[in-house]
Amino acid sequence: QVQLVESGGGSVQAGGSLRLSCAASSHTLSSYLMGWFRQAPGKEREFVATITRSGGTIYITDSVKGRFTISRDNAKNTVYLQMNTLKPDDTAVYYCAARTSSCSGSECFRNAAYDYWGQGTQVIVSS
Repeated sequence: QVQLVESGGGSVQAGGSLRLSCAASSHTLSSYLMGWFRQAPGKEREFVATITRSGGTIYITDSVKGRFTISRDNAKNTVYLQMNTLKPDDTAVYYCAARTSSCSGSECFRNAAYDYWGQGTQVIVSS
């Protein structure tokens, strides 16, 4: 079972940037399709971005497209979420997740499609 540890969250003003990291403590992340999700207060957890094992295919939700970038460094066993031009609506707990098999399109956007989850990191964006 892979253990995922997120880091990089914090408090920023609107327009600022943060880079979240997700590291695997016991397994090689290159074996997994990886995703980022977020959960705002009082809302359901929602899909943000996903990246295939090789990094060749990426899906990003429309609300953050052009502002957020997902990437991975398999040599460092780490997946990143670069978040620019942050807005108060981006305030949430951000989770990384790993999936053992391939997926395509909307299948990759579902919470239930992922097998392992990190504990989350809080992002607060003030206006």
